[in-house]
Amino acid sequence: MRLSRRGLLRAGLAGTAATALGGLASGCAVPTGSTGRNMVLWYWDGGLGDTVVKRAKARYGNTVDLQAIKIGGYYRSKLITTMAGRAHVPDIAGLKGEDMASYLPNADQFVDLRTLGADKYKSQYLPWKWEQGIADDGSMIGFPIDCGPVAHLYQYEVFRKAGLPYEPADVSKELDTWEKFFAAGERLRKHIPGASLLTDVNSVFDNAVNQGSKRYVDKDRHFIGDQEHVRHAWALAVEAKRRGLVSNLVTGTPDQLSAVEDGKLPSQLGASWATYDLKNGVPKTKGKWRVADMPVRPANNGGSFLSITKACREPERAFEIIAWTLDAANQAQGYVDAGLFPSTPASYGLKQLREPDPFFGGQITTDVFGPAAQKIAIAYNSPYDIALGQPIKDEIKNVGVLGKDPQKAWKDAMSKCRRIAQHLGVSY
Repeated sequence: MRLSRRGLLRAGLAGTAATALGGLASGCAVPTGSTGRNMVLWYWDGGLGDTVVKRAKARYGNTVDLQAIKIGGYYRSKLITTMAGRAHVPDIAGLKGEDMASYLPNADQFVDLRTLGADKYKSQYLPWKWEQGIADDGSMIGFPIDCGPVAHLYQYEVFRKAGLPYEPADVSKELDTWEKFFAAGERLRKHIPGASLLTDVNSVFDNAVNQGSKRYVDKDRHFIGDQEHVRHAWALAVEAKRRGLVSNLVTGTPDQLSAVEDGKLPSQLGASWATYDLKNGVPKTKGKWRVADMPVRPANNGGSFLSITKACREPERAFEIIAWTLDAANQAQGYVDAGLFPSTPASYGLKQLREPDPFFGGQITTDVFGPAAQKIAIAYNSPYDIALGQPIKDEIKNVGVLGKDPQKAWKDAMSKCRRIAQHLGVSY
């Protein structure tokens, strides 16, 4: 049974405590569904590689007019609103990875890609990434685009000056636990006055949680954000603060970027796409960076999907376009165009991903990010994770930035989670 407009909006918004639905962009007024020659694809700037989109339009131009439209602003809100209104719905829609869990309860609004032959492609994609596109009822609504394996990005010369391991292999080997990582931060601060290992405590907390196979709500709709996996991540973040390993700066601000440029923030735990943030944010540090494994095991941060909506009148053709657009060769091109790290392991050996990166001292960064992507744990992502994870993230930030007492912060986080869980119908 199809959800009502009210039901779709309520279910779709379960992933956030509150979301303001924005109005549709003027560019959204496009024909609904395929009309023989017309097929509409919605995505966001950087969601797909421009070269691949152009190739797809040319490849299928004899049979379909593929209108690829970049939707600005609050993409998720606009897509949910449009689907709920059942007008101007795109045939193919991008689904951002961080929003994926909120779409899964509305799987009946999308075509089950298994009915179009998706299973025959399964072996070509990262298993954990493939699973993220599958709803609880077994239907597949998301076909993998990219992923965001997390690694340790650091400045070579600063680490060497601080007496730390500085070659990527040595950093990976010698800083392979959180304790060794933190101890390195203490040595860094001792030898480089004013330097901090990380910008904030949230990078420790978020990545520690994302290393595991559990988040904040389980499949049975029970809150698990008070369990050991979250408590452990919290304790690590508190420890990073206690030992003076994090700065008081905010990521992306001029002061933070200046500190990075000056070698005072020479280290971060960043996803593959963070390499492009560094190149754009602190271009003067070209050649100073290297990439190593993050402590313990890799985490993932980011990565999206393509779906086919029920408005599509030619789902077979739409799936043909998706499968070709997201094959290994095209995902490699997407990495070149937009920094989209492939969810297809076969891409990692292709030329586009084997180029030495001058920004990282000529290192082939795929040698770190590729293996990391293949070691990420499969985790259940609940549509309620965002809403029930946010209070905990807010409070650990209060510990890091405002110096709030960790015990009081934890108690306040749990109190907020209890109220939100009750509102959302999640067992606490």
